[in-house]
Amino acid sequence: QVQLVESGGGSVQAGGSLTLSCVVSGINVVSGCMGWFRQAPGQERKGVATLTAGGLRAYDNSVKGRFFISRDLAKNTVSLQMNTLTPEDTAMYYCATGKWCLGADITGSPITWGQGTQVSVSS
Repeated sequence: QVQLVESGGGSVQAGGSLTLSCVVSGINVVSGCMGWFRQAPGQERKGVATLTAGGLRAYDNSVKGRFFISRDLAKNTVSLQMNTLTPEDTAMYYCATGKWCLGADITGSPITWGQGTQVSVSS
């Protein structure tokens, strides 16, 4: 059974940084597509960054140049380094895995989600 557990969220002032971590169990982080999504209050969940099995990265335009997705094969984790945060980055962040990456999105069922970690950025 695939399980994803996120951590690293918190409150930060605008311009600050946070690094989210996702511990993956049940599969290897080089299997399929790994990604990070976020959902702000009243909005739909949206892809932020993805990482293919082959190591290709894709980002939503809103985070390009500020966020970086990576993986640690030894720890079987996926991380999202977030820099120069703005209040618009405030959201619940979810780790996810699925068959294929499609830009900053994941496609191909099943898609497995973590429980989420909250990021709040104050101005």
